[in-house]
Order: sequence, then structure tokens, then C-alpha cells
Amino acid sequence: MKKLALHWQILIGMALGVGFGVLAASLGWGDFVGDWIKPFGTIFINSLKLIAIPLIVASLIKGITDLKDISKLSSMGVRTIGLYICTTVVAIVLGLVIVNVVGPGEGLDQTTRDNLLNDFAADAGARITDASRQAEAGPLQALVDLVPENIVGAASSNGNMLQVIFFVIFFAVGLILVDPKKAQPVKDFFDGVNEVVLKLIDLIMLAAPVGVFALLASLVVEAPSKDLFVALIMYSACVLAGLAIMVFVVYPTLVKVFTGVSYGNFMSGISPAQLLAFSTSSSAATLPVTMERVEEHLGVDEEVTSFVLPIGATINMDGTSLYQAVAAVFIAQAYGIELGLGAQLTIITTALAASIGSAAVPGAGMVMLVIVLAQAGIPEVGLALIFAVDRPLDMCRTVANVTGDATVAMLVAKSVDKLGDPKERKLDDYYVEA
Repeated sequence: MKKLALHWQILIGMALGVGFGVLAASLGWGDFVGDWIKPFGTIFINSLKLIAIPLIVASLIKGITDLKDISKLSSMGVRTIGLYICTTVVAIVLGLVIVNVVGPGEGLDQTTRDNLLNDFAADAGARITDASRQAEAGPLQALVDLVPENIVGAASSNGNMLQVIFFVIFFAVGLILVDPKKAQPVKDFFDGVNEVVLKLIDLIMLAAPVGVFALLASLVVEAPSKDLFVALIMYSACVLAGLAIMVFVVYPTLVKVFTGVSYGNFMSGISPAQLLAFSTSSSAATLPVTMERVEEHLGVDEEVTSFVLPIGATINMDGTSLYQAVAAVFIAQAYGIELGLGAQLTIITTALAASIGSAAVPGAGMVMLVIVLAQAGIPEVGLALIFAVDRPLDMCRTVANVTGDATVAMLVAKSVDKLGDPKERKLDDYYVEA
């Protein structure tokens, strides 16, 4: 018998969790759920938090060292990374605008919020303390905090992830600059660590149906309110609206304006890769198809695709970053936490940095969201609010990631005069072969 796909298992776990939670709430089984069901959800969240730092260290080092030569950053590399950063920032800002305008988490009544916040009084107190400390700090304190005095100490908490990212980037640049023969064993080590961490994600995701069941059951019992589920639907709509604007408006417009390729040609050229991305939820699994479509059907030279797209599959996660921004603000709204301009700028910075180290596999975006929440001072257990709909949203945001990679590849190719007519390229290939 064919095994049921993981996303269907998660959806079933979601439905069963909600159903069991409703039943438990009506029968007064709150203590039973809290003692015997909720711990499995907590374990699942802790397992995601457990691999956050190893994931970003291994994935980021791999992504940067794949450049192989720092000199490439002076031409194609700078343009590639610069465009990836720009599109990611656009996606994050778009997500923040939508979620702040719609306010999907603001519809929760005070009772529901009180129930949600009851278990996090200590976290709220720590947030107030941190806010007071930041208010007393100088204007450059954020820059000072970016550079850790002890990387082991910084790596001891997910809340210090920006410091870890700074060190990893610094380390990876150094790795590129040393003798390749001496650097290769170190690179091979981190490539191996990256593969192991990706496999750990696969193993953790096998427990996702159980984790979702436990999280949703306990959530319903602790806050059995219809407005919570209405808010969840509104949250999903915000994410989907942002992704749709990126995929169907922002990317095709950039391609049309800067390369002259029409909307229809671009969308038809990349659509098979989009469909594969939707079904696999993995930019890495889609990469071979993405490269084939961009090169053979959109006219990008192989020299550009072989450089730009593999890097994009590692560091360019526009859809994931947009989702993280919406999710962070939504969770804060659900808990009644007001995020000022400074906090939302922190979300932009952290989501951007986290997207660079986000692995191109299903479920990695949720791990990176832990980093964004921790850095913004939002309770990480708020993942329970959104995990039920994460899988279908993951499928959609992977489409945005892949489309963003293709867009940047075309823009870079145009800037270095490596973008041609795909029909002419195929004709040239025919004559060469003949």
C-alpha cells in the first residue's frame, strides 16, 4: 500500500487535533490534555528549536563557500546577491504592510488572549526588561550587539542568531580566502553537516502529524474560541495575498521592465518549475527543472544559471521571508503584543538574515521562524497557532522562492549580456550538433 503523503498526514493530524480538542473541552478533559497530550507538542517545538543553529551554520557556510572565489563577488556575485537581498526585502515589507493593515490576530477577544498569555508571564516580563534596556542604550548599540565577544555563548541561545550569522559569514569568507587545498576538508565537513541536518529535518517532520495533533488539541482546550480559527483563516489569506502579489505582479513586472520578456512568456516558461515547487515544497528538489526552464525556455546563458540558481536555492527565500514576517506579527497580535517600528525593523533584518540560511527543503521555514520570533521577543510556542496551515502555505511560498530565483537569473543575465532569445539558442544548438 502506498504511504500517505506527509502533507496529508499533517492535515489529518490537524483535523483530528481540532476535533479531539473540541471534544476534550466539552467533556472537561483540560487537565488530561495538558498532562498527557500537550507535552508531545512541546517536544516537537523543542526539536525544531534544537536544530535551528546547526541548520543555519551548515547551510550558510555551504551557500557562501559555493561561490569558491571572492573575486566573483565583484561582478556577477555582487549583482546576484544584491538582487536577491532586494527582492527579499520587498517581500518582507509587503508581508508586514498586509498583516498590519488587515490585522488578522487583532480579532481575538481579551479572554482568549488572557488564556494564551497566562503561560508566558515570564516571557512578557523579560520583553519589558529588554525594552527598557534598549531604551537606555546608545544609537549604535544594535551594531555593537551584532558582533559577539564569544561565539559559543552567542550560539547558546536562538535569540542571538544575528550574532551567529555574523560569525558564520565572517568564517565562510575566511574559508574562501585560504588555500583551497587546506579549506576543502573544512568545506567538506560542513557540507556533510548540512546533509545530516537536512536528514534530521526529515526525521523531525515524520513526527509532524503527532506534533500538530498535540499542539492543536491543547490550543483548542486552552482557548476554545471561534475567533481564533477566524483569525487563522485571515492569517492564511494575508500570506497567500502577499505571495500572489510577488508571483503574479512583482516578478513579471521586474522581468518585463528590465529584460523586455513579456508576462505570458515568462509565466509559461517558468510554470513547470512552479508546479514542481508546489508539489515538493523544496527549492532544492526543483532546482534541476528550474535551471532547464530558465536556460532553455527563458534564454538565460548556462554560465549564469549554473551560478545564480544554485545560490538562489540556498539564500533566496522571498516567499519564506514574507511568510515569516506575516507570521511573526500575527502571533504578536494574537498574544496582544504591540510591535513598534523598531521591532518590525528587527523582523525585517532577522527574516532577511534567516532566509539566507534557510534550507531549501520542506519544513525549514518553520525552523527559521523560531529565530525570527526569538529575536523579536515573541513567544516561540506561538508556532502552535499557525502550524496547522503551514504545509499548504509552504507549498505556495516555495513557488514564490523558485519564481524569485528565475527572476534574478534573468536580471543578472541581462546585466552581463547573457540573455538571448530561447528560440535562437535552440537553433544555434541544432546547428552545432549538426
